[in-house]
Amino acid sequence: MAGSNINRVILTGNLTRDPELRAAGNTPVCGLRLAVNGRRKTGDGQWVDVPNYFDVSVFGAQGENCARYLTKGRPVAVDGRLQWREWTDKEGNKRQTVDIIAETVQFLGGRDDASGGNGNGFSSSVRAVESDIPVDTADFVSASVGSGSAAEDDIPF
Repeated sequence: MAGSNINRVILTGNLTRDPELRAAGNTPVCGLRLAVNGRRKTGDGQWVDVPNYFDVSVFGAQGENCARYLTKGRPVAVDGRLQWREWTDKEGNKRQTVDIIAETVQFLGGRDDASGGNGNGFSSSVRAVESDIPVDTADFVSASVGSGSAAEDDIPF
């Protein structure tokens, strides 16, 4: 039944630092640190935002684009998978972590949404995903229902 397992993560949040580009062999790898807010109720009934922090690795050309165009504070959406790893640190202690290996990274918001607002080299030919809301909502205007001659029994559902 190993084929029926699902390992999928979808997150939206803000970068806590500038991306870090490095190489793993001949493959570029970009490291991102993502803050994702959750909400919790305190003992006095007030809701507060509680951040969760995730390490994300982005490989190949997509990683190079992340390093080139993203900056600290920029909102992004990450779709990927979890990967557990274990290593021994310099003091000989065993360490473990769960990382997110990104399959896709979408740049959210405008180019000036990042801290500092310089857009980190965006040109007019590079466009970020700004929203899931369509720009022209005229496509969603309600259509009037006519008083056709079809009987209710003629409707196929």
